[in-house]
Amino acid sequence: MSFKKIPFHPNNRHQGHYDFERLCLCYPLLTDFIIYLKDGEKSINFTDPIAVKTLNAAILKADYQINSWDIPEGQLCPPIPGRADYLHYLADLLRQSHQGKLPKNKHLTVLDIGTGASGIYPLLGVTEYGWHFIAVDINTASLCNIERILAMNPTHSSHISLHLQPDADAIFKHVIHDDDWVDITMCNPPFHASLAEAQEGTRRKWSNLNKKMLGSTDTPILNFGGQGAELWCPGGELAFIERMIRESVNFSSRCFWFTCLVSKSANIPPLKALLKRVGAQEYREISMAQGNKKSRFLSWTFLTSTQQAGWRKLRW
Repeated sequence: MSFKKIPFHPNNRHQGHYDFERLCLCYPLLTDFIIYLKDGEKSINFTDPIAVKTLNAAILKADYQINSWDIPEGQLCPPIPGRADYLHYLADLLRQSHQGKLPKNKHLTVLDIGTGASGIYPLLGVTEYGWHFIAVDINTASLCNIERILAMNPTHSSHISLHLQPDADAIFKHVIHDDDWVDITMCNPPFHASLAEAQEGTRRKWSNLNKKMLGSTDTPILNFGGQGAELWCPGGELAFIERMIRESVNFSSRCFWFTCLVSKSANIPPLKALLKRVGAQEYREISMAQGNKKSRFLSWTFLTSTQQAGWRKLRW
């Protein structure tokens, strides 16, 4: 099955079709989930949560040398090509801030807010760029699962530190300390305003996929999972990012770039207006093409041009 309708970032490894033959050779468990489409092309049933999770494990093994990746049942199962794109566009943002060159600091630090049980952004980011990650979550079980994955991947383990956020209402508080330097933050926020809204959105998405792939009208299994704070929060995405922006003011000198994915383009204008009100020195909307959809993230900094120059000299 092809996932390329809109090109991914040029540096993304996942262009065009999944190479199922190569993936099965590297990860034989995937063989049990291979199906054949009407044109004879190999694929998997993307409405089957176990098949999707197995495909992820195969991709991570074959393309990123990550062993024994797994997530508990019901946890959010991330589509890897789109997740990789966010990281490549973050690298572009860093280049644009450093005379077109990627910072060479071996200890460049990325803060991943709401890393989830998969730990996908830190795992991909370490392989692709060798960055150091602070992976934060409010869920102890999610962090324990990442800890299990890291135990099987010592190279990645040395670049990733796990932090439990003890306050469900905080984002950067308790995570960024007075002696910390964070070069860039990232976040895939909860998109929905309620559990019912999240369930309906997922059901509609996978019902369409079920019909397209299998010609079935049966109610699909919600294969990408997701629970609680992974999918929804009061006020939805807009309220969450507004809270993030307001809180970021208190850590303005400890971070170069704050960033966050924004799924709904209608949320961009009010977020930019808020950034202007709170005194951000610079903010950008960065568009991404993630396979079948267009996406974007918002980035902002409170550092003046002089402070940015000082940061580059000291850190990069």
